[in-house]
Amino acid sequence: MRKPTLPVNSPKVINAWCSYDIANSAYILSVNTVLYPIFYEQVTRKAFGSEMVTFMGLNIKNTVLYEYAIALGYFMVILLTLSLSGIADLGGYRKRFMQVFTILGSFACMGLFFFTGENIGLGLMFPMLAVLGFAGSLVYYNSFLPIIATSDHHDRISAKGFSFGYAGSMLLLIFNIFSLQNYQFFGFSDSLEAIRFSFIEVGIWWLAVSQIAFYFLREERKVVQWDVSIFTRGFHEVFNVFGYIRKHKTMYRFLLSFFFFSMGVQTIIIVASLFGKAELGITDTKLIMTILIIQLVAIFGAYIFGRVSSRFGNRTSLLWMLAIWILICISAYYVYTEMQFYILSALLGMVMGGIQSQARSTWSKLIPSGTTDTASYFSFYDSTEKLAIVIGMLGFGIIEQVTGNMRNSTLLLSLFFIVSFLIIAFTKLKKEEPALA
Repeated sequence: MRKPTLPVNSPKVINAWCSYDIANSAYILSVNTVLYPIFYEQVTRKAFGSEMVTFMGLNIKNTVLYEYAIALGYFMVILLTLSLSGIADLGGYRKRFMQVFTILGSFACMGLFFFTGENIGLGLMFPMLAVLGFAGSLVYYNSFLPIIATSDHHDRISAKGFSFGYAGSMLLLIFNIFSLQNYQFFGFSDSLEAIRFSFIEVGIWWLAVSQIAFYFLREERKVVQWDVSIFTRGFHEVFNVFGYIRKHKTMYRFLLSFFFFSMGVQTIIIVASLFGKAELGITDTKLIMTILIIQLVAIFGAYIFGRVSSRFGNRTSLLWMLAIWILICISAYYVYTEMQFYILSALLGMVMGGIQSQARSTWSKLIPSGTTDTASYFSFYDSTEKLAIVIGMLGFGIIEQVTGNMRNSTLLLSLFFIVSFLIIAFTKLKKEEPALA
C-alpha cells in the first residue's frame, strides 16, 4: 500500500487538523457537559413532578437514567468503529467516515431542540446519537495524527488540538450563557427556550467549523469492492492489529492503564455538573461559570504537561497527573462548600487537558512507524476509552442508585486511577521494535 499524500509536519495541515477540536468540543462542552444535563434535569423534574421518572415501565431517578443512556451510546460506538475501522484503512475512508459521524452528531444535537420533558424517549435517543457521532468521528480524526506529523511532534500537536478545542468551545458557550441570561432580548419566552435554541447553534457550529479540517485533510483512496467480503477483510485488518498489540506488552499495558484512568476521567467530565447541583445545590449559573474556568485552566494544563512530557517523558507526565486525579477523587468525597468545589474544579481542569492530550500522543508514538492501519490502531484506543466510559458510567450510576449519594461513587473512581498509576509505574512507554512490513 502506498502512503497517504498528506504533507508531513505541514503547519497548514496541522492547524486544520486541530480546528476539528474546535468544532466537536463545542458539543462536548456546551451540550454534553453543561447545558443539556441542566436542561434535562429541570424539564424531566417539571414533567414528572419529581426526580423520579417513568420510562419503559420503570420508575427510576432521572440522572441515573441519563447516565445509563450515555453509557449505551458509547457502547454503540465500540461496535460500529471496530467494524468500520478496518474498512477505513483498506479503502482510505478515514475522512469519509469522519464526515458521516460528524453529520450524525451535529443533526442529533440539533434534534435536542424538540425535547420538552414529557417525551423522555426523545431526550435519551438524541443524546445517544450525538455521543455516537462525536465519539465515532474522533476515531478517524485521531487516526490522522500519525499521518500528518512525525512522532517527535505528537505531544505538541496533540496538546495544541485540545487547547484549540477548549478555547474555541468556550467562545460559543459564553455566547450561549449570554443568550440564556438575556433571553428576553433575543425574543425567548424563558431561559429553557434559550437553551433549546442553543442546541441548534451548537449543531450548526459543529457542522460548519468541521469543514476546515475536511478541506485540508486528504488521503489516497484505494479501489475496493463493496460487497460482503469487505467486512470480512475489514475485520481481518482489525484482528491483525489486535494480534500486534497482544504481542507487544508496552502497547497492551498502556491500553490497560488507559482503560482504567478513562473510567475515571470521562465519567467525572460527564457528571461534574450533576454532582455540583445534586450534592452541593450550586445554582446553574455558578455551575456554568465553574465549567468555563475549568476549560480555561485546561488550556494551560494541556500546554504545561505537554512541556513536562517533552522534557521528562510521557511516563513521568502521566504519573504526575494520575496522582493528582487520585487526590481529586478522594477530596470530592469531603467537599461540602462552594469554595471547596471551585478549588477542586480548578485542579481538575489542570489535569483534564493534560491527561487527554498526553494519552493520545503517547498512543500515537507506540503505533508502528509507517503503518497504513492507523484507523484500526486508534479504533482500539478509542474503543478502550468508550468501554471504560460505559463501565464507569454504569458503576457510577449503580452506586448512586443503591446508596442515593454521588459521593460514594467518587471513591470508586479513585480506585480506577490507583490501578492505572501502578500499571504506568511499571511500564516503559517506548516503542518496542520497528514497524511491521
